[in-house]
Amino acid sequence: MPRYEPFDWYETPLYYDIIFDADTDHEADFLVSAHERFGRSGGERVLEPACGSGRLLSALADYGFGVTGFDLSEPMLEFARQRLAADGHRGTLKQTRMESFRFRQKFDLAHCLVSTFKYLLTEAEAVSHLRCMADALKPGGVYVLGLHLTDYAVTKRNRERWVAQRDGVHVTCNIQGWPADRKSRTEQVRSRLVVEREGETKRYETCWTFRTYDLKQLKQLLAAEPRLEHVATYDFNYDIDDPVPFDGRYADNLLILRRIG
Repeated sequence: MPRYEPFDWYETPLYYDIIFDADTDHEADFLVSAHERFGRSGGERVLEPACGSGRLLSALADYGFGVTGFDLSEPMLEFARQRLAADGHRGTLKQTRMESFRFRQKFDLAHCLVSTFKYLLTEAEAVSHLRCMADALKPGGVYVLGLHLTDYAVTKRNRERWVAQRDGVHVTCNIQGWPADRKSRTEQVRSRLVVEREGETKRYETCWTFRTYDLKQLKQLLAAEPRLEHVATYDFNYDIDDPVPFDGRYADNLLILRRIG
């Protein structure tokens, strides 16, 4: 068995960006469409919690949005700064936390996709994040929140695999998740990267813990911040004309939350 070097994959923003960039245009198109269909605030300022490498910030800047993002990882933020500059854009980037962020300006659109929200490991942190987001949005502003629901009856591990390359750098990413612990409401996840670059192969492994939500738990969480009204649900196909029911049948949930008042 090949050996993997323990490493925080947020310290390697280039590899992270290569893997996830394939869906950027599709995701950005959906976010713009969600803003147009459900937004009522009348502006074009966007906020991205856990903005990572800045791929979506740059894509939305292409649409004319004023972009602001934050993250805990300084390497990711520096990569995002360089990416925005290389694409001819300006933006505001800040190092802060998802459960305690504050901005003076108000936003028309915000988004946090692909389960990043589940890094908040307690109910108090999750509620605090939603309250911070309600504070940050203008009345009528939209928050697009994506996460996987958990089926506590599942006893098998799940796996996902991506392969991508850019400028001679080839990256294979395998993500594995273990069955959730119902009592602690946590699940263990591992990412393994195989990076081929300039004739050399490197292997990196990152492990983390996610908080879990079934349908009932997620609905209870959303009820804790009544200023955010749930107005539509989609899956990770990002088809604005194909909403799905919010009834637990879909593991991938993309929630459209609109700021009331």
